[in-house]
Amino acid sequence: MVEDSGRNIGDFEYTRRFFCRALPTQLDDNDSPTLIIQSYYVHQDNYALRVRLKTKSVRIAMTPDLDPLAVLEKYRDEFRLGSVTVKGPSVGGTRYEASRDLDSRIAGELIKRGGHVTIKNRFTDWIDEDGWNIDVFGGTNAPLIIAEAERIGPVTNLVIPKFCTTEITDQSRFSNEGLAANPYSRWKSEFEDELEADGPQFLDYFGTNRME
Repeated sequence: MVEDSGRNIGDFEYTRRFFCRALPTQLDDNDSPTLIIQSYYVHQDNYALRVRLKTKSVRIAMTPDLDPLAVLEKYRDEFRLGSVTVKGPSVGGTRYEASRDLDSRIAGELIKRGGHVTIKNRFTDWIDEDGWNIDVFGGTNAPLIIAEAERIGPVTNLVIPKFCTTEITDQSRFSNEGLAANPYSRWKSEFEDELEADGPQFLDYFGTNRME
């Protein structure tokens, strides 16, 4: 007899993530992306505790001078979706993640009172066989763009769109909590030097990489 571990099999996310140079024009159809403001209260050793707010009724350019808390204050009533999430380390594109909805007013007050806050626009699209999220970051993480393919199981034999420059799956510095604690603007030049020296990298243990 197999004992119940108490773990929900749905409490895992399976992703592959990629650094992008620019948002593909075909993905921006003038429909509003999802504006996300989130605060990380724990971001150590790849463990994370996050409170998030989302809205599709506000569209803001993700500029380097953007202040997430000022945006939250200005558009407070537009945010209707709140959540709290806990995450474990990402290993091989698999990560424990458990989440529940929060009253958006409570989520907003929590974000205002603590943690490290980030802001981004999320564009979504179906590309070939997979659903993709493309996150365009603002504030101290501008001009970072990350594309993510997510499935209900391991992301194998992926068709990788040509707008994906290099793979960053499992790189903790590119995780959302990593970016909250140590924003991209602080190490952008170092990363660009690495990319120039090493060239694009795509992991080879997810089956066949099918390049678009």
